[in-house]
Formats: sequence, C-alpha cells, structure tokens
Amino acid sequence: MFTHPCPCGSAATYDACCGPLHRGTAQAATPEQLMRSRYAAYALGESDYVFRTWHPRTRPDDVTPAAGLAWLRLRVLEAVGDEVEFIADYDSPSGAGSLHERSVFERRGGRWVYVAAAG
Repeated sequence: MFTHPCPCGSAATYDACCGPLHRGTAQAATPEQLMRSRYAAYALGESDYVFRTWHPRTRPDDVTPAAGLAWLRLRVLEAVGDEVEFIADYDSPSGAGSLHERSVFERRGGRWVYVAAAG
C-alpha cells in the first residue's frame, strides 16, 4: 500500500488518487483527473499508462521518457471542458525547466484520452 502523497499534487495519497488509474481498477472521470494521472505516470516511470491513455491517432510509437528527466511539480492553471492548462516543472541533465501546455482530451470508448497540445 502506497501512503505517500500522490505526485500529481493533490492532497490525497497515491493509492487514493492516481494509483487506481495506473493499475486499471478505475478510469479518469474528467480531463483534469486524466492529465494529473498522466503527470504522475511520467513522474513514476509508468510509461505503459501514458501509452494507454494517449489517443491512437496522435500517439507516438515510443513514449519512453528522456534519460535523467525528473518531474518535480505540477500546477493546474485551468480546466475547462476538454482542455487543461498546466505547468510541470522538471529537472534534467541540461538543467531545470518547465513545460507549459494546454492539453486537449477526448472521450473515446467511454474513457478520456489525451489527444495533443492545443495549437
């Protein structure tokens, strides 16, 4: 049982938050919940989950993270409809940085999937 805080930045533990989604025992109810769970998957090295939650039309063949990349913090700026804007801070061999993105999600087969960054 994982009682440490969830990497997605919620106040919940990993087992009460993103853990069930990563294990496939629950589905994300909203685009924000999916985005948070995908961030947590990147932070924990759960590449299979990232792959499964990416729309097949836009998904790359390989979602393996860059070597030495560590995700440090997630800030959700806005979640409206099927879009979520966030900033994710990271550390890498070339230094610290952040990713600022407005992600677009879509319901497919009754579940939310990541499509792409908004244009």
